[in-house]
Amino acid sequence: MITSPKGWNVQCSVYQYIQSRPLPSGCFVACTGTSVHSPNAVGNQPLDKAIHKLFLMFRRKCAQKSPKFSVLPSGMDSLRKCCALIVIGVLASGMGTRCSTAQNAPASPQSTILDRLLAGGKSAWTPEQIEAMERLRDAALKNPYALDELRHLTDNIGPRLSGSPQAQQAVDYIAQEMRALGAEVTLEKAMVPHWVRGVETAEVVSWPGQAPGASQKVVLTALGGSVATPAEGLTAEVVVVDDWQQLHALPAGTVKGKILLFNHKFDKELAAEGHGGEAYGGGVVYRGEGPSAGAALGAVAVLVRSVGGADYRLPHTGLTDYAPDVAKIPAAAVAAEDADLLKDLAGQGPVTLHLTLTPQTLPYAQSYNVIADWKGSEHPEQLVVVSGHLDSWDLGTGAIDDGAGVTVSMQAIHLLKVLGIHPRRTVRFIAWMSEEEGSEGAAAYIAEHGTEAANHIGAIESDLGADHPTGIYCAGRHDLSQWLRPVGQVLDAIGAGGLVDAGGTGEDISGLTEKGVPSFAPVQDSRFYFNYHHTAADTFDKVDPRHLNENAAVMAVLAYALADSAEPAPR
Repeated sequence: MITSPKGWNVQCSVYQYIQSRPLPSGCFVACTGTSVHSPNAVGNQPLDKAIHKLFLMFRRKCAQKSPKFSVLPSGMDSLRKCCALIVIGVLASGMGTRCSTAQNAPASPQSTILDRLLAGGKSAWTPEQIEAMERLRDAALKNPYALDELRHLTDNIGPRLSGSPQAQQAVDYIAQEMRALGAEVTLEKAMVPHWVRGVETAEVVSWPGQAPGASQKVVLTALGGSVATPAEGLTAEVVVVDDWQQLHALPAGTVKGKILLFNHKFDKELAAEGHGGEAYGGGVVYRGEGPSAGAALGAVAVLVRSVGGADYRLPHTGLTDYAPDVAKIPAAAVAAEDADLLKDLAGQGPVTLHLTLTPQTLPYAQSYNVIADWKGSEHPEQLVVVSGHLDSWDLGTGAIDDGAGVTVSMQAIHLLKVLGIHPRRTVRFIAWMSEEEGSEGAAAYIAEHGTEAANHIGAIESDLGADHPTGIYCAGRHDLSQWLRPVGQVLDAIGAGGLVDAGGTGEDISGLTEKGVPSFAPVQDSRFYFNYHHTAADTFDKVDPRHLNENAAVMAVLAYALADSAEPAPR
């Protein structure tokens, strides 16, 4: 039994054998029929850790010095169960005497099965195409283009809130850079929200044990789309709840005329195990729905505990979603320490807060998706999308969310040019606009190109930062990840060969996914992403150049593989 955190169990009949016995030279181990249950999450990152633990132990037991290992998922992942996971460990260096006697023998059923598992059946790519993928991978690891473009996008242009001058400057800059590569560039119009952050301050003005004349600063930031308080601010008592259940249990009228704080804590342990997205999902619902829930009960404002893993009094912004049938009230995210402070004080007696927020919601503004096509040599009408979203929140400079996704997508086109590669199909770069404030850019694209879904052979979006990639999420037909196995083997060299079946991949390409287009995203290390995401700390220095280049390698290799296969990806 290999046990990883949060209840993941991997039962493997060979584990005790490997643990207790020396392994002969040249052997392999196959573990099949594994049953894996997750109590909480989509994805298999903790499972990968458990398997990696098996591999490390296998390595220690081996006499060989250079073993190679592959993880071959069955493609049967679901929300709460992964079944029949297959793990293969194969020694790459010289075979021992136990194996040499079989060199001239007919293929056994076992070796036929192993060959099929390792090769994935008939490959959709020729050896020459595999070699081109390897060239793209290796070039991406060395070429500084993505890092240089990201530095300019974040340091020179800065935050890129929809409708802002910086967002327009970013559109013009990316279009210019893609034209310089020889791509065919189109600016596709999208009408986007134009919300402007104003003053945002708060202080506790009354609490149990207060020294005469004292106040305590509360660090917060307005949620995207929030309405303003009166110019002079508002003052009200604070009511604190941890979750919906506690809110529901309050006596009628408890919240009326007061400031409601949702103090739902970000699950740091879950994030530390590689499930940052699931930890985020557990808290972001309060940011999205909390203000309307509070307004329905008569609250005058709503605060939410920041949805992120780093404390350091960093408030975490993001869009709130006002219900159409409820009055809009001011909404802000408070730093984790300040949420704890308010809860502690409110547990002792009445606490009063003075809150001032002065954001403005201006008329919708005209903006653009940047589209750049690297034309296909045989089927230019068939498209493979590589993309990230160009807009960002305004507290930081949008390096990991999502400047990195944009620039690794740019690198895919750049490397095709540098290496002189023209795949059969067109590789279409898209820098999406306004993902953060409602995905208006994505909606505009579907409105314009939705009828062309059949010619979209695949769509890739990177929007989970720039940390080390471990593989590719695949959304589409059940055999899509099996079809991509040779691509995964090319990416194994950088530790990014995993292929994970998923229900969806990226917000901006979700419309294409719904129309049956196979869609993909890098599987990235999410342990630290939500420490910086949507905060003032989302800046260029948070990006590791090596990890950024690894993500660029995943994008370039996958884009080429989809664009140059003899037959389109299964759908």
